[in-house]
Amino acid sequence: MKRFGSLRGNKKHKDPNRSTARRRSEPHGLFGLSSSPSTPTQVAKQHTFPLESYKHEPERLENRIYASSSPPDTGQRFCPSSFQSSARPPPASPTHLAPSRSAALAAAPGPAEAGMLEKFELEEEAEDSESGVYMRFMRSHKCYDIVPTSSKLVVFDTTLQVKKAFFALVANGVRAAPLWESKKQSFVGMLTITDFINILHRYYKSPMVQIYELEEHKIETWRELYLQETFKPLVNISPDASLFDAVHSLIKNKIHRLPVIDPISGNALYILTHKRILKFLQLFMSDMPKPAFMKQNLDALGIGTYHDIAFIHPDTPIIKALNVFVERRVSALPVVDESGKVVDIYSKFDVINLAAEKTYNNLDITVTQALQHRSQYFEGVVKCSKLEILETIVDRIVRAEVHRLVVVNEADSIVGIISLSDILQALILTPAGAKQKETESE
Repeated sequence: MKRFGSLRGNKKHKDPNRSTARRRSEPHGLFGLSSSPSTPTQVAKQHTFPLESYKHEPERLENRIYASSSPPDTGQRFCPSSFQSSARPPPASPTHLAPSRSAALAAAPGPAEAGMLEKFELEEEAEDSESGVYMRFMRSHKCYDIVPTSSKLVVFDTTLQVKKAFFALVANGVRAAPLWESKKQSFVGMLTITDFINILHRYYKSPMVQIYELEEHKIETWRELYLQETFKPLVNISPDASLFDAVHSLIKNKIHRLPVIDPISGNALYILTHKRILKFLQLFMSDMPKPAFMKQNLDALGIGTYHDIAFIHPDTPIIKALNVFVERRVSALPVVDESGKVVDIYSKFDVINLAAEKTYNNLDITVTQALQHRSQYFEGVVKCSKLEILETIVDRIVRAEVHRLVVVNEADSIVGIISLSDILQALILTPAGAKQKETESE
């Protein structure tokens, strides 16, 4: 089974500092910053475990929450009522939390806390309200808590050929990989499916013309051409940062993947996603007070996008679909038939099948033809109604393990799209007073 954070082994009440120091020193199947990778591609393969089993370890879970989850010196700790220890007195009420952050800061302000004063003031009202319960939960947990004990991480050297890199993504079943530049001895970016789409969009001419750029370019060449000296530092986060900061970074920077990099060793530990974070939060929702907005429907909350929805038809050529991905900066396109009914969905992840099947030299085929090779486990488009409450929406999107729900009316026609970032914004950032951002990209 999969375990988060410091749940390792069967020992109880371990010294969190000692445990963290030991785990930080582990190589995690990757190279350190002191030397460049020995091969252009390095992969850490380990067994993974079902996330659901994490909740079935109440005693060890409670130890993790008390031992290492809460940020230091803030005085705030969250403890679900169902995981109370007999050795600790229960809280005064089900909604009890530790003293407010402002009091803790006044008592012992440190450099990290001082840098967060502005955010604390932003959350002053949410701190004492029921609507901020999920925000407080995310504040009290670190990114390190969500990193699995065993996982797979692929790292590419920028001298690797683009074609080989995308084949490696397919072979290892991952959607993105951090990029290592030997000259700088550091991580400089991410290679994602969006890069694959952008290459096809830029260089595809016809089925008769081979895409030499995809065949010959190295990753560093593609980055120089695509970014054209607009290089930005890699957006990453420390394992000691809170999950609230991770959500804020994902949505503020309009990205889907956030590498967790240890600032001491320089190792890339994990890649955080909206899906992983929402799954972690949803596991504990039943043990927390339920905010009133969870019982409100999408129409009342105004969550999602309901204007100018991008979509395609079954006979739309793949190259036109890729053009829409690039121009509209969306991550999925509902497929609508002649009557306006939603019959399928074509996402960025489906595009990687072109690399898997080596059919990227013919992008004139239709979306229907391309989707014929989709995995047999595809269960269809996951939909919802604007009249369904947020609690139902969260449960459905987590169970379906998708990145968005298509909002439809009674005739099954498109009304809107609600994404994981929309949901995290509503659950965590909006109660904290943070404004919603524009559509994010990979």
